[in-house]
Amino acid sequence: MDSIPLWPEGAIPENEEIPRLTPYPLDRKEPHAAVIVCPGGGYARRAAHEGQPVAEWLNRIGIASFVLDYRVAPSKHPAPLSDAQRAIRYVRSHAEEFGIDPNRIGILGFSAGGHLASSAGTHFDSGNPNAPDPIERVSCRPDLMVLCYPVITFSEYRHSGSMVNLLGEDAPEELRRYMSSELQVTPDTPPAFLWHTSDDPGVPVENSLLFAAALRRNGVPFELHSYESGRHGLGLAQEHPEARTWPDLCELWLRRRGF
Repeated sequence: MDSIPLWPEGAIPENEEIPRLTPYPLDRKEPHAAVIVCPGGGYARRAAHEGQPVAEWLNRIGIASFVLDYRVAPSKHPAPLSDAQRAIRYVRSHAEEFGIDPNRIGILGFSAGGHLASSAGTHFDSGNPNAPDPIERVSCRPDLMVLCYPVITFSEYRHSGSMVNLLGEDAPEELRRYMSSELQVTPDTPPAFLWHTSDDPGVPVENSLLFAAALRRNGVPFELHSYESGRHGLGLAQEHPEARTWPDLCELWLRRRGF
C-alpha cells in the first residue's frame, strides 16, 4: 500500500520533508490491534532494516502495522514528536477504515526511534475536541510501547548524536530533562516491553534500565530483557544466537496485553 502524508498540505515548512505513514494492514473482519513502527538512525536517518521487516513480522503475528517516516535532522524538536503523535491520532481516527480497535494501538521503536516511541508514551494528550481537523480531536496516547535498545536519557548515559540532532548543539538543561523519558514517567504512562544488550557500544544499556526503574516507581507494567552481548542496531536480530529470541518474547507479552 502507498504511504500516506501525515499532515495536510501547507502544514509542514517547505524546507522540511513530508512525514509519511506506510500501512501494512491485515485482511481481517474483526477489529484487531495495530503498532506504529519507528526505525532508528540517531535522528539523522531512518534505518530500513528497522522498518518494513518489522512491520511484516507484526503482520505475521496478527497485528496490523504502520511504518512512520518521521522528520529527522536538520528538523529539530518538536517535529519528530509531533509526527509520532500525529501518526497515533491518524491511525486511531481511521481505525474503522483499517479494521483496527482504537483502544489497541501501540508504538514500537529502535534506538533513536525508541526515544521517539518513549517520548510519545510520556508526552501525550486526549486531543482537542474543538480542533477543525478531526484527526486532532482524538487522543495521541499509545496503548503500549515496545522499546528496542532505545535512547532514553539525555543525561549521563546519553547518545550525544541523537541529542544534538534532535535538540541542537547547545540545548538548555531544562529541554534536555524534558526530553529525557525516564524523567517524564507517570502512573498514566502506558506499559512497555524493553530489550537491550548489556554491552551495547552505541546506546548504553543504562537507558533501558533507567526507564524500567521509572516505570517500576510509578506502578506501570513492564518487561525488560537484557542480553549479555551484542552490537547496536540488531533489528529483528535473526543472526544473533541469543537476541533473536526477542520477537518471540515480545509476541508473548503483546498477547498478554490483549494485542
